[in-house]
Amino acid sequence: MPENFSEQFAVSFNSPQCGWMSIGFKGGSSEFHTTTAYTPHANALTEILDGLSSLLQSDKPTEEFVVMWSRNPEAFDFRLRRDGEKVRLEIFQYPSFIRAEAERETVFAYEGSALEICRAFYKTFAHLRADIETDVFVQNWRQPFPHKAFEGFEQTLQTAKLAA
Repeated sequence: MPENFSEQFAVSFNSPQCGWMSIGFKGGSSEFHTTTAYTPHANALTEILDGLSSLLQSDKPTEEFVVMWSRNPEAFDFRLRRDGEKVRLEIFQYPSFIRAEAERETVFAYEGSALEICRAFYKTFAHLRADIETDVFVQNWRQPFPHKAFEGFEQTLQTAKLAA
């Protein structure tokens, strides 16, 4: 996919190491970096890709999905909500896996177009996939790369881009 898009919003999922992955988000003047664990939310990568695809495919005026991730003991919710042409990403941090709403803190928020946000995620997932062998992804993340979900997302993004 050509990379001739806005760099206002960026996502980075870095090479996994020992079941952990450094992730980062940057949008406007906001920036957030943390690490996440592959467990207990083993399907988080697939859920992100499937959720992003649903944001692009849905004919509903609003669409929302939440992906749970953990840093043990801290927990995170990645909430993406599309309202018309805009998508808002919010990352909430909880002090523990209990996820008490009264204790959550918004650690990152960004609003942009669905295409802008999905392209940024695409870029980082494409990078992860390209480096699977170099990073010994399966061994270091302790689960396989979500090829099927990535390919579905890639096709959905290409279709949405052509329709825009």
